[in-house]
Amino acid sequence: MTHIDFKAEVAARKEDLLADLFSLLKINSERDDSQATPETPFGPGPVAALQQFLSLAERDGYATKNVDNYAGHFTYGDDLPEDAEVLGIFAHMDVVPAGTGWDSNPYEPEIRDGKIYARGASDDKGPTMACYYGLKILKELNVPLTKKIRFIAGTDEESGWGDMDYYFAHVGLPEPDFGFSPDAEFPIINGEKGNITEYLHIAGDNTGTVHLHSFTGGLRENMVPESATAVISGDLADLKAKLEAFVSAHSDKNLRFETEATSDGQVTVVLHGRSAHGAMPEKGVNGATYLAKFLDEIGVVSPFTKIAGTILIEDHAGDKTGVAFEDPKMGALSMNAGVFNFDDASSDNTIALNFRYPQGTDSDAIYSVLAALEGVDAVTKSAHEHTPHYVPMDDELVSTLLSVYEKQTGLKGHEQIIGGGTFGRLLKRGVAFGAMFPGDIDTMHQANEFIPVDVLLRAAAIYAEAIYELAK
Repeated sequence: MTHIDFKAEVAARKEDLLADLFSLLKINSERDDSQATPETPFGPGPVAALQQFLSLAERDGYATKNVDNYAGHFTYGDDLPEDAEVLGIFAHMDVVPAGTGWDSNPYEPEIRDGKIYARGASDDKGPTMACYYGLKILKELNVPLTKKIRFIAGTDEESGWGDMDYYFAHVGLPEPDFGFSPDAEFPIINGEKGNITEYLHIAGDNTGTVHLHSFTGGLRENMVPESATAVISGDLADLKAKLEAFVSAHSDKNLRFETEATSDGQVTVVLHGRSAHGAMPEKGVNGATYLAKFLDEIGVVSPFTKIAGTILIEDHAGDKTGVAFEDPKMGALSMNAGVFNFDDASSDNTIALNFRYPQGTDSDAIYSVLAALEGVDAVTKSAHEHTPHYVPMDDELVSTLLSVYEKQTGLKGHEQIIGGGTFGRLLKRGVAFGAMFPGDIDTMHQANEFIPVDVLLRAAAIYAEAIYELAK
């Protein structure tokens, strides 16, 4: 192959890349089950983003396939022999809910100080378009390859992966032979912990001097709750003063609150913390557990607030809960208390705990510990579970991607195992590759999510060379 200056090729396409990315970022592609139909299985937003992505591919000369609005793909190298190996690239068009705390409209992307701000900028529309342009360069330069590239975009990665279950069952094609997902960080993610959500079911007992009517917190199981809301009544003397004292006592958490009284003597309290990715709960401040702790302190007596505000608060490794476990290679289990629902009229109130667990333990072991917690009536598991995944360093997929990363950055590559779950684990020989670089600020699943423009361009150049090296 004639030498290609991949960085220069990306720079020449910078404005087109940004324009195409912005066309995706403007689409609110949060899952919305309230608007789900047979034609929009996860709501209209994810479908709109998928269709826009496929329209870009059609514009660039690819034949696309939309599998009933669950997922879609296009293939580069259709002219190659039928038995040619297939490199799969897995991306996703859905995003987690934007939530609150943004300095700009999360669905009106803008560039400030060299950074693109929008929900999906770093997870995963930005990296997806960087990878798309990496392949676009090879196509436009007509670089000969011996393997096909199937670029697959899903619509439910942030929830239950129902998109990929449906896609593989209905696409009518064998799985790619190997592949990667541009949905994490460099130098590589060749190991991912298991992922399961387990639900604590708790009765509505409520016997204190302050009565808890309702409690809600969290948008998704894989997000640290930015805020929580409680409706209370009873002995609420000096409530604001108590809230101010509580916030002051936890000044390192930068908590803030709001209250609103109603004519029937009830008061709504909202406590704000800071959201973060559920795979790294220690990076956030769980507004729900802190609100539960506050309620405990002012007179609420309920197993719901006791569990949330005493056991779960700051228990990111599961030490107080009793599920803590660490594997020498894959590291420690992590736990995110993600969604809270309590109604005093209900006998079945729930707290959703999302676990990222290493090899050596499993969801059954976690279940048995949770079921024995005082105040817990029952425990159930989510229908969808990922077991731990690992691709060895000596696999050609891993060694090739690390070689390209080292060549373009001058940095030494190394393996990484994370708690996050990516589409890289869909294949036995599948990994996650980029687009964050070491030292980058991770804003995934947070307010003011961004990706620096220079990171986007550097990643696109790496993707171009990586696809070439894997498929040449």
